[in-house]
Amino acid sequence: MSLTGAMNAAVSAMQAQSTALSIISNNLANVSTTGYKASSASFASLLTSGSTTSSSGGVTASKSQNILASGTLVSSSVSTNIAVDGDGFFAVTSGDGSEVYYTRNGAFTVDDDTGYLTNNGYSLLGWPTDADGNVVGGTTETNLEIIDTDKLAGYAAATTSISLDGTLPANAAVGDEYTSELELYDSLGTAYTMNVTWTKTDVNTWTMSFGDLTTGDGTVDSSASVTTTPSTVTITFNSDGTLASPEAATLSISGMSDGASTMSVSLDFGTANASDGLSQYTPDDSSSSTTVDIACTGNGCAYGTLSGVTIDEDGTVYANYSNGKAISIYKIPLATFSNANGLTEMSNSVYSASSNSSGASYHFANSDGVGSIQSSELEESTTDTNTEFSSMIAAQQAYSAASQVISTAKDMFDSLLSAVR
Repeated sequence: MSLTGAMNAAVSAMQAQSTALSIISNNLANVSTTGYKASSASFASLLTSGSTTSSSGGVTASKSQNILASGTLVSSSVSTNIAVDGDGFFAVTSGDGSEVYYTRNGAFTVDDDTGYLTNNGYSLLGWPTDADGNVVGGTTETNLEIIDTDKLAGYAAATTSISLDGTLPANAAVGDEYTSELELYDSLGTAYTMNVTWTKTDVNTWTMSFGDLTTGDGTVDSSASVTTTPSTVTITFNSDGTLASPEAATLSISGMSDGASTMSVSLDFGTANASDGLSQYTPDDSSSSTTVDIACTGNGCAYGTLSGVTIDEDGTVYANYSNGKAISIYKIPLATFSNANGLTEMSNSVYSASSNSSGASYHFANSDGVGSIQSSELEESTTDTNTEFSSMIAAQQAYSAASQVISTAKDMFDSLLSAVR
């Protein structure tokens, strides 16, 4: 009967508005939750089957969530807090990496015990790289690893190249000798100095010879062997003082007493017919010094300990060391889905893939149409308190109206029963 249908419809309305209020309450509770995506109630009408006189079947409410909505990015004082500026999700795991989940909550910090970048029990995943930032092993999900900032707890690098920049005296007599100094590091980070002797052998022509390998405290490493290729390093200059066609030269050092690997150091004298490296000019003073100011810039470094981690906008994770070096150790990818709103929501603003979302496609950040990764920033919740309070008032009014329908239907039932009596 119609009165019964009215009451059923009113009850369904109260249930639907209760669901809406629950969703609103959850949104407001997560107004400060990093990466949270606000949900909304979707209402759908219900019709009484076979009814030809009314359609008082009622209403149902379900939860819908726009996972692709982006929250405002806010600054953070933690360098490992990251946010996606654009499309994409971080890949995380709660275990050994065998199960992959996805999130926009980038509040990651370094776990003191494991060295992992973690957030509420989830560890950030990335692809391992070499020191130059190139991904090693592939760019698929199976190649993802838990990012371990302790992967290289310390770092040292042998000198492999040295650029020389300075001026030799053009007024030197044939046979005159001048000295300068090289700074070198072996593969274990031991620092050395080595004297270089510059001998003028002819007009506009000099040779270069190398002294002993000496440690920082002045001790000569007598076991080290020093050779050059070619055996005699000759440097020639043009009549205008610029460097003639430079000869390639390599300095080889082996047998160091600390057990380091053999060093092979390429020497860069500058560009031919230019003065951007070595040059030869007459000095503007009458100094009789037997030293020359030849700047030697090498790429090695002493041993340094891990001092921090930074993340670039393309997702490169750098380990920073006390020796001033920053070494790439991982690349953070961003995952996309053909239907991101089909992801299954979990706690801590984490999602799992489902048959509705499809599998993840992985991309380098800031490429392929995905967003960039912003360090020292976090993505705010998409909850809008003004919208939620408006929805709350609407839900309250609809709930009250439905309850009034039930009260009215009851009164009408009472009237009907009185008429029967």
